[in-house]
Amino acid sequence: MKCLTVLLGLVYATFVNANPNLVIKHNKIDSPKEEYQFGLLKLALSYSDKKYQFDESNTYLTQQKLMSDLGSNNISVAWVGTSSEYEQTYQPIRVPLFKGLLGYRIFLIKPEAQESFNQINSAKDLSGLRAGQVRTWVDTQILQQANLPVVTSNKFSNLFYMLEGQRFDYFPRSVYSAYAEKQKYPELGLQVENSLILVYTLPGYFFVNKQNQALYQEISAGLNAAIDDGSFDQYMLNHPLIKDALELSNIQNRKVIRLDNPFLPPQTPINDKRLWFNLAQH
Repeated sequence: MKCLTVLLGLVYATFVNANPNLVIKHNKIDSPKEEYQFGLLKLALSYSDKKYQFDESNTYLTQQKLMSDLGSNNISVAWVGTSSEYEQTYQPIRVPLFKGLLGYRIFLIKPEAQESFNQINSAKDLSGLRAGQVRTWVDTQILQQANLPVVTSNKFSNLFYMLEGQRFDYFPRSVYSAYAEKQKYPELGLQVENSLILVYTLPGYFFVNKQNQALYQEISAGLNAAIDDGSFDQYMLNHPLIKDALELSNIQNRKVIRLDNPFLPPQTPINDKRLWFNLAQH
């Protein structure tokens, strides 16, 4: 048995070494959101006749480090919200991974602040309060161009403690992140604001290195096949991350504040109805 185990290990090592293009190096899966996107990657590649292997990074890479490693081929694929800079530097696969739900933002707040948010009906009303965001995120620019004050941090995790310490008034989070993050920091006593939703167009995509056109074609073909045969919607709407968020957030009954995203790349497939979540249908 021991000899067989060694032999199988050698066969696997030989396979990987002989087929480096079949090894997908990706970020560490450390949250339900990462697990969802990784599962979508595996769904896309399941349409290929190739047998891919997956190699997870040892530690979770920040977005800045992740994209730097994608450029140097230390990472094969990244999943992030898009920007013109990213689309110029890397190869985007323009199928929104959350069908646009990345741009549906509900707020983490301190419980005593809820009354203030009950009085808000527009972006102008919201401009009297301060949002918290990561400095480098495109969301920060979207909020600022809408004349919404933003307090920033270089480190994502700091923002929860800054909110608890009243450095700002609300932390806009995607509908599928807010409840999970509230539970992750129970000691801070935060709550999900219950009356508002910010909506702006911000797709999250898979990105690959521009030199890796073979992987681009494989992921693109797989995602579009999954969209067309219904597998994408089945995976997304039945995934606990999305299913629970849509039930808990009650987005149909929230007051919608829409913001423009002037940083949206012109190639964004905004007219392809297959690719976008429709609030009116849920």
